[in-house]
Amino acid sequence: MLSIIHSRARLGLQAPLVTIEVHLSPGLPGFLLVGLAETTVRESRDRVRCALINSGFDFPDKKITVNLAPADLPKEGGRFDLAIALGILVASGQLPTAAVQGFEFYGELALSGELRSIIGEIPLALACRAQGSALLLPMENAQIAKQVPDVAVFGAQHILQVHSFLLGQQQLPAIPELPPAVVEASLCLSEVRGQQHAKRALQIAAAGEHNLLMFGPPGTGKSMLAQRLPSILPPLSSAEALESAAVYSIAGLMRAQHWLTRPFRQPHHTSSAIALVGGGSVPRPGEISLAHCGVLFLDELPEFPRQVLDVMRQPLETGCIHISRAGRQAEFPAQFQLVAALNPSPSGHHQDGRCSKEQILRYLNRISGPFSDRIDLQVEVPMLASDALSQRDLGATSLEICQQVSKSRQIQIERQGKSNAKLTPSELIQFAALNDKDQEFLQQAVQQLQLSTRSYHKLWKVARSIADQQQEPQIRREHLLEALSFRAFDKLLAYLRS
Repeated sequence: MLSIIHSRARLGLQAPLVTIEVHLSPGLPGFLLVGLAETTVRESRDRVRCALINSGFDFPDKKITVNLAPADLPKEGGRFDLAIALGILVASGQLPTAAVQGFEFYGELALSGELRSIIGEIPLALACRAQGSALLLPMENAQIAKQVPDVAVFGAQHILQVHSFLLGQQQLPAIPELPPAVVEASLCLSEVRGQQHAKRALQIAAAGEHNLLMFGPPGTGKSMLAQRLPSILPPLSSAEALESAAVYSIAGLMRAQHWLTRPFRQPHHTSSAIALVGGGSVPRPGEISLAHCGVLFLDELPEFPRQVLDVMRQPLETGCIHISRAGRQAEFPAQFQLVAALNPSPSGHHQDGRCSKEQILRYLNRISGPFSDRIDLQVEVPMLASDALSQRDLGATSLEICQQVSKSRQIQIERQGKSNAKLTPSELIQFAALNDKDQEFLQQAVQQLQLSTRSYHKLWKVARSIADQQQEPQIRREHLLEALSFRAFDKLLAYLRS
């Protein structure tokens, strides 16, 4: 008496197929579970037994062997409970074999037979869509998985409902729609008084998907500016929303009511390297992956340990993070926009006379050169003039700026298929060509400022974004000059070293 049920494991954003084989044989009653199952999976023996008995099914008085194949794939969590229980029902003749064909089953069982939610429904739904299978989940997970288009999703609340549905006796309850999206009071950029240069940098960063560093004394509006960046970014596309939702799904932090809003993550400076990039014995996504398709804001940047910041250098370049552990490897997306803020002195302001140049330089050197080299725009946010807070002209709203940013993004997609920040050097030559005089001017400026080749290309990309904001097909000298004006941190370091 052998039955075969299909389910899937969780391995990063992947959902590898798991075949659950249940065999009943004569002999002393027992329940043997094999197939590299971790403790949470091995404990399913007691959950499944109690759930079947309490739901009125006959629990076979035989030797039960459950094999989770492939044997070398680690399995964890309670997601296999429902599939194991159904395998026992099929093997014992309480459910026909044909009833489970074409389905994949997931769900943790309570001792009463109720289905409890699991982690990672979005990757499961994507994998089932590619396989052409239907999936049956706890109702809470089914609500989320239903957002994946072109996949058959069924939801249940109890194993008895699943049994009756597979026998064709009754339909499963309809999956309720997700609650309406929470409309939060939008943080508008017009609420930030003054700081026109910083607002301009924020707009350019949004237009080209560039990384941004702001520095200045405390209370000048750096955090306010960073928190308003999502309000001027275009809404997520359907593909981006699914990518972001998949990451939150496997992290158990599903943003069901914020499906199409861009993530904004703001980890504290005491966060560890693993908290930022992800990790653990069972690899989990970190803050950079939770910020995928959104914004990662690092406030008080020098307060982060230097080695913690440096682990982000590779993801900033590649847009993904590879995590390798002794028994597990996983890859998570990390295409985020970095916004960082700092005070340019341990006392708050580098011109307050409370610290020497050497002390200030030692403080700022906590940020490594290779890390700061990966930031496209650097802008100083100075103290406001005394009359700035009483000004009546609040400037452009976030909605108005978002419309301009969206136009720039659309120009970039039509021209090159990606944002300016993602252009390679060869693509820069193709899509952002400079004339000979401007090329020579940019090279001389980079040499004078002692910038790296990476910074040279980032200046070029920023100039392309400035031209796109003005809907100019060609980069002009004025665009290069404005791009050079956003290298304030380099100029501050040069001043301190002089």
